[in-house]
Amino acid sequence: MIHESLALLNEPSVHNFIAGARVARLATADQSGQPHNVPLCYWFDGARIYFVIDEKPKRRTGTKIKRMRNIAENPRVALVVDCYEEDWAQLGYVLIRGHARVVDDQNEYMLALRNLRDKYSQYRGMALAPEKNPIVKIEPERVHAWGQRFNLAKDK
Repeated sequence: MIHESLALLNEPSVHNFIAGARVARLATADQSGQPHNVPLCYWFDGARIYFVIDEKPKRRTGTKIKRMRNIAENPRVALVVDCYEEDWAQLGYVLIRGHARVVDDQNEYMLALRNLRDKYSQYRGMALAPEKNPIVKIEPERVHAWGQRFNLAKDK
């Protein structure tokens, strides 16, 4: 059964699932609606999702990559955090729909970067800076959670 509510972000099983996962899938679309989907590393602060355009090899960099061009044209995004297990009672996913924007506040940028580096040791060796490595914040508007692993009451 799918449960839908922004309040799901405060449900311990959902919160811990999002916070603890190592990868999510980000869906963006350009102005014409052409979809684009990529896996990414992220940090969840309990209310918002942050990701950085890091130094892994890409054809383009910074705001020139496809997900960033799409966000500039159409800030509506979807993010899926999921888990596959052979024990299907442990299957689950959280789908977050919201608006994305580049973080322009230096204090918020540094807070997100510190937390991304805490979560992913690979970022500690990268010289990440706002000029070439923007951080994007996703403000959730709708949250769906599915899976028995969340132990959500059916009447919520």
